[in-house]
Amino acid sequence: MTDFLETPLQFLKGVGPRKAADLKRAGLLTVEDLLYRLPFRYEDRSHMQPIATLRPGMRAAVLGEIKSANVALTRRRGFKIFHIVLGDQSGAVRCTWMNQAFLADILKPHLRLVVFGDVKLDSSGLHFLNPEYELVGPADMGPAEAEPYDKSGPEPEETVHTGRIVPFYEKTGTVTPNMQRRLVRQALDQLPAEIPDMLPADVRSRLSLVSRREALEASHFPPNEAAVNALNTFRTPPQRRLIFEEFFLFQIGHAWRRHATSAELKPFVPSVDDRIRASAAKVLPFKLTPGQRQAVKEIVDDMLKQQPMHRLLQGDVGAGKTIVALLAAIVAMENGLQVAFMAPTEILAAQHYSNIARLLSQSRFRVDLLTGSTPGLQKHTLLSHIERGTTNLIVGTHALVQEKVTFHKLGLVVIDEQHRFGVAQRAALRAKGLRPDVLLMTATPIPRTLALTDYSELDVSKIPDLPPGRKPVRTWVKPESRRDEIYQLIREQLDAGRQAYIIYPLVEESEKIDLKSATEMADHLQTEVFPAYRVALLHGRMKQDVKDRVMLSFATGQAQILVSTTVVEVGVDVPNATVMVVEHAERFGLSQLHQLRGRVGRGAHESHCILLYQAPWTDDARERLKAMADTTDGFAIAERDLQLRGPGDFFGTRQSGLPKLRTGDLVRDRDVMEDAHREARQLVDTGGLTPDLMTFVQSKWQEQFGLIEVG
Repeated sequence: MTDFLETPLQFLKGVGPRKAADLKRAGLLTVEDLLYRLPFRYEDRSHMQPIATLRPGMRAAVLGEIKSANVALTRRRGFKIFHIVLGDQSGAVRCTWMNQAFLADILKPHLRLVVFGDVKLDSSGLHFLNPEYELVGPADMGPAEAEPYDKSGPEPEETVHTGRIVPFYEKTGTVTPNMQRRLVRQALDQLPAEIPDMLPADVRSRLSLVSRREALEASHFPPNEAAVNALNTFRTPPQRRLIFEEFFLFQIGHAWRRHATSAELKPFVPSVDDRIRASAAKVLPFKLTPGQRQAVKEIVDDMLKQQPMHRLLQGDVGAGKTIVALLAAIVAMENGLQVAFMAPTEILAAQHYSNIARLLSQSRFRVDLLTGSTPGLQKHTLLSHIERGTTNLIVGTHALVQEKVTFHKLGLVVIDEQHRFGVAQRAALRAKGLRPDVLLMTATPIPRTLALTDYSELDVSKIPDLPPGRKPVRTWVKPESRRDEIYQLIREQLDAGRQAYIIYPLVEESEKIDLKSATEMADHLQTEVFPAYRVALLHGRMKQDVKDRVMLSFATGQAQILVSTTVVEVGVDVPNATVMVVEHAERFGLSQLHQLRGRVGRGAHESHCILLYQAPWTDDARERLKAMADTTDGFAIAERDLQLRGPGDFFGTRQSGLPKLRTGDLVRDRDVMEDAHREARQLVDTGGLTPDLMTFVQSKWQEQFGLIEVG
């Protein structure tokens, strides 16, 4: 027999073409899709209230016998009201349904009925208005008690909407929560006692997971003794089992791909000896922090393995990722290998080149810079050096992935702010070497949960500390009415020889939103507020060469104030800048604010970040700005941002690595994702992948999780 879970929903009783189309639009095509769409909340309707104890305002369930039923006409043409009187041993209560006269054919005297809803009081006394209802059998089953009926005798059809802990589903087109409840109940009733289980038996045993069949039943229709609080926070064992299953299948795909990649061995495996250690020590401008030392150890350990390295280096703004990458580069170059260092913009590439060339100036290694604006003749010479191997380290932009660039012996690829590059660009650069080691770097702190999804195939290193001498940036949240004080602070800093950023969210005045435009304010600041200083303007609509000229003028100190939109977020390094003012800070995301704050505090001078807000502001905005004032720890801020915004907004639409989840939630269930990641890697690394899991990974994995191929 074909697996019932794969049955199309259109074959379930009561699902016509219209309902099937609505279900399909919600991504529900098969019985499995339906059963893995868990309720979003649960309500306890299991405890029946004796009618005599009802009070106005109560939300209660009552089990009784229908004593009378009638349809009343109203003055409104065609509008009818259906009434019943429901009685139990303690008393009777009226139930009213507005404009639902058809109920007269369903709810007839002497039937036993459960109703659930809000108890109202009017001039006629207590009553239920439009309550949910469910027939539970004829009245001759025994007296209508004030407790649930005894199921030990002849069993009526099980209640679905009342008389139990009831699941609630999100509405899907014309498919109401009640209809969905009935469909789920019907599907579960037809589900065989034994169904296939993708989770290996030893994993289920080790983690004490309930069976798949039991998990599906109890996640939709939990037993009445289940704790409703635990159900609504998705902490019950059946729910956790289904969430773990989904995360495990997601992680299995990543673990298998990682394993398959690592099966390809590098033709050149570096080694490290005292000579190389001494060479690395010579270029160090300062003593490494514990976090940097640990990152270097993890990276170099990977480089010494036969399998190519795939590692992500996370470090807050100014944490010293570049020096860590440079030490890895020295290991590669001392072993006769070339290094490619790719940055997302020409200005950032130029900064990296300048810093690396300075640090390697006393070494025997040649460092070159290749960008889109490198002149033709110079580019031709450079390409020749790269191909012959006389260039040891090449820094560049996406120009490095052009077809004309051929490496002699590329052994290490470093990609900075890697999320700014497309998957194809990253893969193209990697393909220019013979399975080189790859080190991705980001100054955008990524919460652990998201690192386990978008970067699950990578090993992750983190630099949690700042280099010595760096002072935390002082952060203030101020209303716009305090603007004059802020200008005075900027003036004091400029008089002391420092520089300042002022960030605006828009480029041009918008009629729809009351925001100050960067262009207009740059003119105002130059002419009215800081006439003695030069104010430069930078925004995203400028051509790249104009942006570069503006940034160069600020980096070299020719301009003292840079008015900008968020294009300065990543990769601008001006140690002399000590003030960051963010206008309309309430409109920025937490991670974006943290990146902007990271533009100051890069030198020895104390720095200031002022977040100006305009009332009225939302509770979310207040939370964000409070988090900024409370901590400078980027990883703590990233976790908070994830909680406030959710994973989709955190990464934005560019990211392809977030899975499409049916049961799990990346924020709520991060501990389950940790377990799934560990178990999946262990299973794949020990060769325990079952044929079923292998088939799933190869044929269904990408489609189920809605993933675009990751290079």
